[in-house]
Amino acid sequence: MKPSIIAAILVTAASAGAAQAQTVMRCSHQLPPAHHIALVVDKWAAEVEAQSEGSIDVQVFGADSLVKANDNILAVAKGEIECAFSLNFQWGKTLPIMNVTVGPYTMSSIDAWKKWPTSEAAGYLEAKLLEKGVKNVAWMFQTNVSVFTSNGKFMQTPDDFKGVKMRGLGPAFDRGLEAMGATTVSLPGSEVYQALATGVIDAAVTDVAAAWSRKYYEVQDHFVVVPVLAAYLHGYVTPGFYDGLTDAEKQALQVAGEMAAGWAIDASVEASASAPDQLRSTGAQVHVATDAENEAFKAVMQPAFAAGFEAESGADGKELLDLIAKIQ
Repeated sequence: MKPSIIAAILVTAASAGAAQAQTVMRCSHQLPPAHHIALVVDKWAAEVEAQSEGSIDVQVFGADSLVKANDNILAVAKGEIECAFSLNFQWGKTLPIMNVTVGPYTMSSIDAWKKWPTSEAAGYLEAKLLEKGVKNVAWMFQTNVSVFTSNGKFMQTPDDFKGVKMRGLGPAFDRGLEAMGATTVSLPGSEVYQALATGVIDAAVTDVAAAWSRKYYEVQDHFVVVPVLAAYLHGYVTPGFYDGLTDAEKQALQVAGEMAAGWAIDASVEASASAPDQLRSTGAQVHVATDAENEAFKAVMQPAFAAGFEAESGADGKELLDLIAKIQ
C-alpha cells in the first residue's frame, strides 16, 4: 500500500476517533426561539463548546421539541437526557424553596441578581438540587418585571381578579392570586397562548418580555406591568454525566455558566425595558402599575405567599430567606 494512502487512512481514523471521543450533551428547554433567554441559552451552548475546545457537543432543543417542560427535571434526573433548563417555579412541590424569588415584591433588585450566582443562597440551592438528582450548571435571571394580561379591561386592583380564571405559577405564588379572588390553573408556558385563545383561561401572569415573544397580544388586549415577582431559568445536568466529564470539561461548564449569568441579566434588563412599547405597537393597551397599585397588590398577595411558602418549605425556606437577605 502506498505511503500516501496509509497516511490518508491514519488521518481518517484519527478524525473518527476524535469524533467518537466528543461528549454529546442534549439540552432541553421550553422557551420559544425568539425569547431573550433562549438566545442566551444558545450563546451559553456555543461558549461551552469553545471553552471545552470542542470536546463537548452541546445540542439545544428549545420550545418543548425534545422533552416537555414539565418532564425535563425527571428526564435529566433519570439520565434520559443529559441537560435541561427549567424555570424555578416548575419545581413546584418537589423543591418548593426554588420558588423563593417569586414571593410578591420580594427580590426585584438587579444588584442582588448580579451577586446571585456566587452567593451562599445559590450554593444552598445547588446542594438541594443535587439531593433531588440534578447538578446545577447555570443560573439565568429572566425577569423582575411581569404583566397581568386580560381582555376588555385592566386588572389593576385586587378586586379586578375576582372570578377570573388565570394561569398560575405554582402553589405558593398562586395563593396570592387566589387571595384576590382568582381561580388558578397550572399550565406550562407553551400551552398558555392556546388556553387564552380558546377561553380555557381568562388571563395570565407572565414575564413582560415573554408576553411579547409568545405573542400574547394576539389573544389578550390589556396588560398591567408589575414588579410582582422575580423568575430565573437554571441549567442542570445528570450528576452521573457530570462526574464522567474531564476536569477541563467541568471547568468549561463553570466558566460558561458564569458568563451566561451576566449575559442573562443584560438581556433581561433590555427586554423588560423594550417589551411594554413593543406590546403597545400592536395596539394593545398597556398600563404600568403605580406605586399605590403595587402597594395594594403587595398588601394582599405577600401575606398569602408567605404563609404558603413557610408551610411548604419549613426550616429550609427560613434559612434560604436569611441567606438572600445578605445580598439584598
